Amino acid sequence: MKMKNVTNASFLLAAIGFVGVASAELLDPDGKSADLSKPVQVYILMGQSNMLGFGKISGGEGSLEYAVKEKGLYPYLVDDEGNWTERKDVRNVRVMGSGGPGKTRQFNNEWMKIGKGKIGPEIGIGHHIGQAVDAPVMILKSCIGNRGLGWDLLPPGSEGFEFTDSKGQAWVHPGYKGSPERWKKGEDPKPIGWYAGLQYDGDVDRAKKVLAELDKYYPEATKYEVAGFLWWQGDRDSRSEALSQRYEKNLVNLIKSLRKDFKAPNAKFVTASLGQTKQGSTDGGGKILDAMLAVDGESGKYSEFKGNVAAVYTHPLSKGGSSGGHYSGNAETYMNVGDAMGKAMVELLKK
Repeated sequence: MKMKNVTNASFLLAAIGFVGVASAELLDPDGKSADLSKPVQVYILMGQSNMLGFGKISGGEGSLEYAVKEKGLYPYLVDDEGNWTERKDVRNVRVMGSGGPGKTRQFNNEWMKIGKGKIGPEIGIGHHIGQAVDAPVMILKSCIGNRGLGWDLLPPGSEGFEFTDSKGQAWVHPGYKGSPERWKKGEDPKPIGWYAGLQYDGDVDRAKKVLAELDKYYPEATKYEVAGFLWWQGDRDSRSEALSQRYEKNLVNLIKSLRKDFKAPNAKFVTASLGQTKQGSTDGGGKILDAMLAVDGESGKYSEFKGNVAAVYTHPLSKGGSSGGHYSGNAETYMNVGDAMGKAMVELLKK
């Protein structure tokens, strides 16, 4: 059954019952279901492998079990008997596919809880938003690993550009739907089975398919509103001088394109930096961080983003390792980043 997307009204906190509990004071879930007379508030998570999640749930030090049961962290994740808690007002949905629209694998379709395998930032995000918003919530993740914003995830409308590498060779990089990834200036491009933005098209399409069958993913729900986007990406772009220099331009275009494609002009947007990158770094990771801080609405560079776009600086939250090594699977990194992104989203909703 095709579901109704509530797009003709702005995202009004009063309409969905914004609770306003301080985001730092997460409580154990009360086990109550959400009021389904209100539209499901959908938060779409996108990026690459670390948004997928590589945090270990079990296995000793560095695992979530160790962090919660030995170090006493994230107490809202366990009840008085030591069992994992479950939110009955937040759905955790994840789909994935390589490339453009087509085959889709479903990985998660359940209430927000700790399951088996690994975790990503969705846990912290879901608990913060679920506590702050008195309406049904869906955390919808649609992404895959090893994808660059400047190539695979390039949003519609992005233009190609020329650049010169460290050896002085001139190259041409294609814009949206251009192919191949790059070619020498003056030479004819050689066709490949991929185009710039193919993964963007696929990830967006897979998320839309979930929303088109809303009641399959949020039982008994009949209407929804895309309320926010959360983005954790940048590793692949950081390895390319050409792409890291274009990251800010591409990120601005991504924000605008997602809002347009999901008919959600008022949806909030939160982005998070690479954990290993310190402020002041001048390498590719530093350029990614600078780009994210520039689009933050508080920077003043983009007036249209004030109060609706936020960037999270994750270096103080990381427990070591790097984005390329999935932070050594340390669950605290994924929980800390998720907590911070969730808090940032809640603060934007308050505005």
